Amino acid sequence: MRVRSMASKTDFMKEARLQKQKKLKKYRFLYLALAFIVMYYLLFQYIPILWGFLISFKDFKVGGTIMGAKWVGISNYAAIFKDPDMLRLIRNTLVISCSRLLFTFFPPILLTIAIFDLRNSRFKKLSQTIVYIPHFFSWVVIYGIVYAFFSGNGFINNLLFAAGGSRTEFMTSTKAFVPLLVGSQIWKETGWATILYFAALTGVNPELYEAAKIDGAGPLARIKAVTLPAMLPVVTFSLIMAMGNILNNDFEQILLFYNSAVYDVGDIIDTWVYRVGLGKMQYGLGAAVSMLKAVISLFLILVANYTSKKTTGRGMF
Repeated sequence: MRVRSMASKTDFMKEARLQKQKKLKKYRFLYLALAFIVMYYLLFQYIPILWGFLISFKDFKVGGTIMGAKWVGISNYAAIFKDPDMLRLIRNTLVISCSRLLFTFFPPILLTIAIFDLRNSRFKKLSQTIVYIPHFFSWVVIYGIVYAFFSGNGFINNLLFAAGGSRTEFMTSTKAFVPLLVGSQIWKETGWATILYFAALTGVNPELYEAAKIDGAGPLARIKAVTLPAMLPVVTFSLIMAMGNILNNDFEQILLFYNSAVYDVGDIIDTWVYRVGLGKMQYGLGAAVSMLKAVISLFLILVANYTSKKTTGRGMF
């Protein structure tokens, strides 16, 4: 019996090996494509993280090597907290990030619901295409449009002057800087952000809406009972990701929009790294800031995911 059991086990292992070989042969092209993806992330994502972590503890100079650079320990991290401008930079970063999160998170949801409820399919597709277009404009183009509207001789100031008012320098106003950032961000990215929500709604069974109509539910009641629950998983995912990016503002946008007149409200952590880390070639400081931001972002994602699972029962993981 024991010999038969061992023979049966050997046959089973051989069969399993054959099945594995057949699957490898059948899906070899998919595994090859997967291998390229894994190599991409290893080479361009994970290995740079390791090098960046190492640089943050060294005094790296151009022309030298990372391994040959002088080891300075936590001096780069200490220099960050000793910088007298750091509190102002953190404050500006959080103000801009929270303003973005507060004012740009809900417009895509509302726009998705509005377009999804359109009855004319052609007009619905046309509307989707139109709202996607601004996403493909670079921030240079967006800045040019904003400047044409809000500069001293721009369209808005010309209207104010024609109406008997006075001209306002919006582009150099500390009060207008954050609203201009947030407003241009809404115009550029709201349409593109609806893609995930549309994907969630395409999986909704139309019979649910018909059943809601039979039960006497109006448009708002149908949105509350059917549309919003279908969008909730994507909303949760987007909110968790937004919390993880709370310290990451759109650097290109701010670099174009800010100037010496708005440094007090526009200078953020990323622009400081650009000036100090790249401009003054203090790469260790730049790497240290990146590491701190990565750790804080990971912590915020974990907290947001835990809170979401506790309150709504949904999370990313």
